[in-house]
Amino acid sequence: MSHENFPKIMMNKQEQQQFFEEIIEQHKGIMFKVARTYCLDEVDRQDLIQEMIIQIWQSTPKYNKQYKISTWLYRISLNVAISFYRKKASRTSKFSVLDDQTAEIPIHDKSEDELQLNLLEQFISELKELDKALMILYLEDKSHTEIGQILGISVSNVGTKIGRIKDKLKLRFSQIIN
Repeated sequence: MSHENFPKIMMNKQEQQQFFEEIIEQHKGIMFKVARTYCLDEVDRQDLIQEMIIQIWQSTPKYNKQYKISTWLYRISLNVAISFYRKKASRTSKFSVLDDQTAEIPIHDKSEDELQLNLLEQFISELKELDKALMILYLEDKSHTEIGQILGISVSNVGTKIGRIKDKLKLRFSQIIN
């Protein structure tokens, strides 16, 4: 689907700057969620967020009013995160496999809910790039239609993939509990 046929917002530089600042301020949580999911290291998260901001700035003149700003921002943020993740993975030739002892999350007066949330974040961070993106959007209560628009996949594919990912996550939780 080509976006050239839809109305774009025509802005001068000052309007572009104001639009950019408003969307960054109002929707910065999107970038933080995506960065937290794709980067475990704080320095990498900051680099990724900076890359997202640059890409959002460069894309503001092309913003299409047909799409919700959050949909547009998720699409940019996830595309940047996936590219960043792939570049980092290709640069990193060494890796270590986590053994059971290393992978355990220490228990320090944390509630059961908080521990489960930490496990969920850990399990999601271990997923493939597209699967991470799907889960971020699913956990944000985005509709399958909106997820499909953001990721460029069919609605039925969204449902199928989410179902499979949920099954994987349930299996991981059951392995920890048992």
